[in-house]
Amino acid sequence: MRLLLPCLFALAAGACASEPPPPDSEGPAQTSGRAADAPGLPGHAPERFGFGTDASPERVARWDIDIKPDGEGLPPGSGSVADGRRVYEVSCLQCHGLTGTEGPNDRLVSAGKWEQWPPGRAFGMYWPYATTLFDYTRRAMPQTTPGTLSDDDVYAVVAYVLHLNGLVEADAVLDASSLAAIEMPARARFVPDDRTGGPVVR
Repeated sequence: MRLLLPCLFALAAGACASEPPPPDSEGPAQTSGRAADAPGLPGHAPERFGFGTDASPERVARWDIDIKPDGEGLPPGSGSVADGRRVYEVSCLQCHGLTGTEGPNDRLVSAGKWEQWPPGRAFGMYWPYATTLFDYTRRAMPQTTPGTLSDDDVYAVVAYVLHLNGLVEADAVLDASSLAAIEMPARARFVPDDRTGGPVVR
């Protein structure tokens, strides 16, 4: 049993074998690009496994959509709080509740102001940049069909969530310029981590 357990653990990690593979009669594997030449694969492995597709510029562009905190990368378009409410009711309400507080998923509206400690990690009183909400919503929401909202819809629903948090007026219309200009309440709460070690922790 003592001898068996280490081997079982090694098997789980893919490192336990009854005997080493036979040496290649042609010498060390060359970097030919063939799958069969990869270390640890048998000699009868195919030329190529054919997994995936080429990373074309068009495919890369569809994923290269990150938004920086200062708004760099925000797309053209705009959306109003009123339009955002309609988007929210169709695509967000079932997960976040009528007012962004009921769930069953995460709260979108903060429970209170940040005094000594944050009142949870809801967007309004915790996230330091409004642009991050745009980036996250466009990539990951709605949860079951991410990436299906248009840029105008994302601007609109972000405007509505900001309004639910009391951060923009009911008649607000957001675009790349106005969204990046929003000063979030928690902005100054986040500082660079400049700890150098020792007993001093910032």
